[in-house]
Amino acid sequence: MLQTDISTQKATLFSDARTLLKRLIATPSFSREEANTAAEIEAFFQNRQIPFQRLKHNIWASNRHFNAAKPTILLNSHHDTVKPNKSWTLDPFEPLERDEKLFGLGSNDAGGCLVSLLATFAYFYDRPDMKYNIVMAATAEEEISGRDGLELLLPELPPINFAVVGEPTEMQLAIAEKGLLVLDCTARGISGHAARDEGDNAIYKAIQDINWLTTYQFPKVSPTLGPIKLSVTIINAGTQHNVVPDTCTFTVDVRVTEQYTLEEVIETIQANVQAEVRPRSIRLKPSSIPDDHPIVLAGLALGRHTYGSPTTSDQAVLNCPSLKCGPGHSGRSHSADEFIYLREIDEGINGYISMLEQVV
Repeated sequence: MLQTDISTQKATLFSDARTLLKRLIATPSFSREEANTAAEIEAFFQNRQIPFQRLKHNIWASNRHFNAAKPTILLNSHHDTVKPNKSWTLDPFEPLERDEKLFGLGSNDAGGCLVSLLATFAYFYDRPDMKYNIVMAATAEEEISGRDGLELLLPELPPINFAVVGEPTEMQLAIAEKGLLVLDCTARGISGHAARDEGDNAIYKAIQDINWLTTYQFPKVSPTLGPIKLSVTIINAGTQHNVVPDTCTFTVDVRVTEQYTLEEVIETIQANVQAEVRPRSIRLKPSSIPDDHPIVLAGLALGRHTYGSPTTSDQAVLNCPSLKCGPGHSGRSHSADEFIYLREIDEGINGYISMLEQVV
């Protein structure tokens, strides 16, 4: 393709991506309520005569010359949003351009990433000479780690060699991400009258466990994510002032690095506390990609840097190497008057294309 043709194609993609993002902002899409934004994404594919499939509120498509004998790259981002908080001064569903920014709910997390990946997929869609297949998946329920998002879709997709997950990272390369464990713990004692030396106070037992949880350090430390982090976030016990409680429940938020499996972390905690420990889920695994992986090297060649991400995304349900990368800034996510710079969308498209060009 001639350079002038490429420039014209990119200019069209830049414009179309901005237009789609405005339509997504104007369409409420809280988690589990993404039907209408799914329809907007369907229209994006229809307007380009790209065949697509839909499962609930998840939309996906494969490149025109898909070949099952080739490895496959997954491009993924989400189209659900959190609900706007009370600090918004703008209409969260009115896409507003001002000061070279585009304001609106989901503009930064993760609308800018999603439209940039859709534009990138469209750029590569017709290429007959690629070494990889490319599958684009716009998925639901990411903000609530729901089961009807990417996790539901994965069995329908071909085997994935590696994935690029669009989240706002300023196009830097998040090569590792912490997994999440939520543990519900119950310390048990014996009830009795507080005025007499009766009972076995479950609160005191819970305190001993909490002291261990807040001082223990898992020996293996991730070079990119640091140590595993344990935080006790909820505690509840007692019914009245003069009764020694026989149960005390507390909740532990555990951010797990790639150095341990979730099962290993649970076993270590269970072996060292008195309380009953019940994980709510072992779905949200830590994720990583080697720092010498071709897609990472491609990003480094463009002057990007690698880092470990403390936040959880759809990477947690993937079983393949995955890179988190996208336009926008993580600090703007879930904030009042959320925005993305218009130039960041163009830079996102250019960045994704430049990285994939070196790989496919």
